[in-house]
Amino acid sequence: MMQDAVLVLDCGATNVRAIAVDNRGQILAKGVVANASEPAAEDPAWHNWSLDHILQRFQQCCQQIAPQLAGLNLRAMTVTTFGVDGALTDAQGELLYPIISWKCPRTVPVMNDIAQIIDPHTLQQISGIGQFSFNTLYKLLWLKHNQPQALENAHAWLFISSLINQRLTGEFTTDRTMAGTSQLIDLHTGEFSDVILQRAGIPARLFPRQVAPGDMVGELRPQMADFLGIRPGIPVIAAGHDTQFALFGSGAGLGEPVLSSGTWEILMVRSAQINTALLPQYPGSTCELDSHPAWFNPGLQWLASGVLEWVRKSWWPQGEGAAVYQQMMAEAAALPPGAQGVTMQGNLLEGSDSGWRGVTLNTTRGHFYRAALENLTWQLKNNLQVLETLGGFRARELLLVGGGSRNMLWNQMKADILDLPIKILSEAETTVVGAALYAWAGCGEFASADAARASLEWRYRTLWPGEQRDLWKTLRS
Repeated sequence: MMQDAVLVLDCGATNVRAIAVDNRGQILAKGVVANASEPAAEDPAWHNWSLDHILQRFQQCCQQIAPQLAGLNLRAMTVTTFGVDGALTDAQGELLYPIISWKCPRTVPVMNDIAQIIDPHTLQQISGIGQFSFNTLYKLLWLKHNQPQALENAHAWLFISSLINQRLTGEFTTDRTMAGTSQLIDLHTGEFSDVILQRAGIPARLFPRQVAPGDMVGELRPQMADFLGIRPGIPVIAAGHDTQFALFGSGAGLGEPVLSSGTWEILMVRSAQINTALLPQYPGSTCELDSHPAWFNPGLQWLASGVLEWVRKSWWPQGEGAAVYQQMMAEAAALPPGAQGVTMQGNLLEGSDSGWRGVTLNTTRGHFYRAALENLTWQLKNNLQVLETLGGFRARELLLVGGGSRNMLWNQMKADILDLPIKILSEAETTVVGAALYAWAGCGEFASADAARASLEWRYRTLWPGEQRDLWKTLRS
């Protein structure tokens, strides 16, 4: 008898993946192909995504795991991606202009001039979303001013997950969790904001029907089934923005903060309430729609592992892979808390009041790395306090997911400085598992995604605040 599974198509900025998951959250097969944005024809400094190339990468992923897929009964498929990006399409789903990547700088001036259209504080109070130049709103405003014919002729705006779903099924939809990243939604109603759309001059007709996580989008069309090498007619179930499914797939409940560590640190919590009037008071704050229809995801984000990778390239230029990070951790661990007076100031993206202080002729590269880890951890402590205010909760522990959670020296620093237990989830594929659980619910295997999640067995490693926490308090004071 063939084993039942769901197939998750996961489009990340670094990799595109096709992953088969059983109804207990276990990974059965995984295909991975590198992903990358491409220079725009108008300006090589601009970044676009090629939808055709993304689909071809999914095809390659499915080819990698074709022998395993042949032995599985695929009950459903679902798509999860990074947020905000999308494109204008015609009535057949063909792109009228390429997908502008979140990496692209062309929308920075649009964000800087947004006050001419709507007060930024009002904008965040309505949408929950902070001022980030990659927001969907700024892409649409850029298109309005630079590609007005495309906007006028467009049948729909489709977020990138819905672009993929449209190719899979022929259906035009809007993933709710993707819409929640756009700065176009009224956070409290979950619908596109009339105020924001009218001020921006963006027609509401561009946005197709919303589908919530677990809703059925349509069935896999024969042409795309043949392209991917799997049977047609498979139900395609809505998922959407990867952050929401990482939260759900981590096992986090209400008031349980989760830190996703990658190039950026994203600190979020699942909350039943949000005071959007507070959001503009805290730079870097944002609030998205949770995968649960009545909940929110307030959060903050800041550059983290991107800083550490820059340190690696600068002081360990010959090292690669896990071995070099083990060496870096060993050299930093040999130093006491406080890095013997060497400190790092943040704001490395802006360059204002940033860099290292307390540097002497005795300073080693280990000092620079330890100081960077410590600074990022103090940022985390401050941001967790802000998140508690925004979400109306008090953290009893912090759950870590993502690549940064493999840095055990950094993890112990977090436990000591936060004076909280740190839980590290053993399952790394939180986004994929979270999306798969909604797919299992959508195809009828479980009554709900929560019921599917309740059937899983969660395994964590816990780090407790150690003896050095009192030393941290002394140094901080």
